[in-house]
Amino acid sequence: MRHLDQLMAPLLLFALVFASQLMAGFNTPLPPPFYGNHISILSIDGGGIRGIIPAVVLDYLDKALKAKDPTTPLAHYFDVISGTSTGGIMTAMLAAPNSSHSNHPLFTPAEVVQFYKEYGPKIFEDSFWGRCPKYSGNFLREKTWELLKETRLSQTLTNVVIPTFDQKKLKPVIFSNYKLKKETHLNAKLADICLGTSAAPTYLPHHEFTNEGVEFSLIDGAVAANNPAMVAVSEVLQHSEQKEILMLSLGTGTTKGDKKLSGIIEGPCKFWWLITNTGLISDAIYDTDMISYYLATVFPGILPLNNFLRIQEYNLDPSMEAMDNVDIINMENLEKVGQNLLHQNVMRMKADITDEINYTNAQALDSLAEILYKERQFRLRKKSMEKEGSPFIETV
Repeated sequence: MRHLDQLMAPLLLFALVFASQLMAGFNTPLPPPFYGNHISILSIDGGGIRGIIPAVVLDYLDKALKAKDPTTPLAHYFDVISGTSTGGIMTAMLAAPNSSHSNHPLFTPAEVVQFYKEYGPKIFEDSFWGRCPKYSGNFLREKTWELLKETRLSQTLTNVVIPTFDQKKLKPVIFSNYKLKKETHLNAKLADICLGTSAAPTYLPHHEFTNEGVEFSLIDGAVAANNPAMVAVSEVLQHSEQKEILMLSLGTGTTKGDKKLSGIIEGPCKFWWLITNTGLISDAIYDTDMISYYLATVFPGILPLNNFLRIQEYNLDPSMEAMDNVDIINMENLEKVGQNLLHQNVMRMKADITDEINYTNAQALDSLAEILYKERQFRLRKKSMEKEGSPFIETV
């Protein structure tokens, strides 16, 4: 018996130490990529109320991760979360702390879905025919400040990248944690950033504010990059060490190509904005500041095919296309679109060719959850061993 006790004592000590280290890893920030094998990026497109679609997809991923670790939020699995317009708002909701000195996020993906369904109708309710912009934006402004308060970009739980466009300077403004050391004026309040990136021309008023003496007059980041994936990758390449990139890119749904141009200038407000802002549109498309972001990604091997998962509904019912359709039935249908996407096969878009992979988006997300979880645990162990002065031996 004494011999058994002598054997059990060190085993028990090891178990206690291991458990304490494991628990210490719960709900702690993700150690930097220096400790890991790759850089993980979550990218969320713009699309107004259609943001319900990627939120539903993220809820699935979040639940898959919670099954492995119930206490760690989604933001602590990604090195970067990037979003434009409604995706920018979602980015802030997932990455902003729920209070000062907290490692808990403001919202979970499931709560984001409910937020859209509850407050979407209030954001897009004060519509008047012929008025430009179509909505006052008062409710969105009040709710954004109520939620985010004085929280600044530097206080997010992980790095965020949110594109906007300055309509006076005629150039994109990218709010990124990576830039803050050299461009401190970009350390703006998240509320200001969200109101800027979501200010869709003709729908919501532009947003003006001043930070550290620099004036901003911002409109929807979609003018520069509705899909912020390239911008996020560029930020990583420009401001961090070279690592293999793992990306999840989420769309908000798109109709078939032959439907895209229908109704693009219907209504006097849209027509007026288009003809009076031709210079702005031209700069948004051709400005070298934005092109440099595109060019930064044109390097082989930066984003291996197996490291990129794009989940998008490419055949959205045209009745659900409007970014401001907050009818209860439409929002429920958007939620169903997100749920149905999980059961669809993974689609890989290559120029004009579409490849369908023989596994579902849900299965791909399950695999991604496993990779993200293992990467996080790997970094935590490596950082812990380094802190204790012990050699780190990678195990498979």
